[in-house]
Amino acid sequence: MKLIYTFIISTLLFVPHNLHAQSDTERIQKHLTAITKTQGFRNFEDTVTLNKVADYIFTEFSQYADTTYYQTYTVDNVNYKNVICRFGTKQQKALVVIGAHYDVCGKQEGADDNASGVTAILELARLFNRSNLTRPIELVAYTLEEPPFFGTQSMGSYIHASELKKSNTPVYGMVAVEMIGFFNDAEDSQSYPFAPMKLFYGNKGDFILLTKKMGHGQFVKDFSKQFYNAKTIKTKNLTSPGMIKGVDFSDHRNYWALGFDAMMITNSAFYRNHNYHKPGDKMDRLDFKRMAGVIDAIYYAIINIDKPTSVKKKK
Repeated sequence: MKLIYTFIISTLLFVPHNLHAQSDTERIQKHLTAITKTQGFRNFEDTVTLNKVADYIFTEFSQYADTTYYQTYTVDNVNYKNVICRFGTKQQKALVVIGAHYDVCGKQEGADDNASGVTAILELARLFNRSNLTRPIELVAYTLEEPPFFGTQSMGSYIHASELKKSNTPVYGMVAVEMIGFFNDAEDSQSYPFAPMKLFYGNKGDFILLTKKMGHGQFVKDFSKQFYNAKTIKTKNLTSPGMIKGVDFSDHRNYWALGFDAMMITNSAFYRNHNYHKPGDKMDRLDFKRMAGVIDAIYYAIINIDKPTSVKKKK
C-alpha cells in the first residue's frame, strides 16, 4: 500500500470558469467525421484509407502552419507516413512536439482511439496560427502506433523521435494526445489497475489524466502546471515509475526511450472506455464539449509555457 501511495501523485482541479473557449465543437465534429467515416479502416493493411486520412490531415495543417510535410518510411516494402507541421519557425528556443496517432487497431472506426487525439492537433493548428508563440511547435500525426507495430521501431513516433535525436534538434518536451473523447459521469464508470487508486481518483470517468514518469523534467512540470491553470477541464495527475499497465501505451514511450522529456494526455483508455479496440468506438459516444476543454487546456499550456507558473491547491 505504501508503495502505491509513494508512486502515485494525484492533483485535482475542478471545472472551467475563466478562460474563453477557443476550440470549436462544430469543427471537432467535422474532423471526427472525416477521419472515422471512411470507406475502409485506417489500419496498417489498408494503406489506401490511411493515405486518404493522412492527406486530409496534411490539407488541414497546410492551411495554418509555417511548414507542412510528410515523413515517409518503409516497413515490409510498404510506404507509411507521418504528417508534420511546424509553427514558430523563427523562434530559437528548444522545440515542443505535440503528437497523436491516426491509425487504428483492426476493423473499427477508432473515434476515441485515436481520432479524438488527431482532432485535437488539427484544432491546435488553427489556434496556433493566430498566436504569438515563444518557441517552435511541431504537430505530428503518427502512423503505425497500433499492433502489430506497437512497441517496435516501426512506430511512426519512433521514426520521428529518432530523427530528432539523430539531427541533434533541441527538444524541450513532447506531449502525446491519446484518447480524449470519452467521458462517463456514472458511478463506477472508472476502473484502475490497483483498487486503492479509487481513493485518489474517484470512481467516475469524468476527468482527463496527465500521465508522466517519475523523474520527469522541466517541460512536463511547466506544461502540467499551465494545463491545470487553464481550468477548462477536470484534470488529474498520475506520476508513475512505469509499473502501472497502460502508462506507456502511446507514442510518448519512444521519446522516453530516446531521452526526451515527454508525457501523455488521456482519458485512461481501457480503464474507462469499454469499446477500446472494438467496433463500438464511434464518434456518437464522444463528448465534444469536454474534448474542446482538453484542447483549450493544451493550447493555454503551450501559449503560457515560458511564463512563471503557480497552482493553487484546494484546502
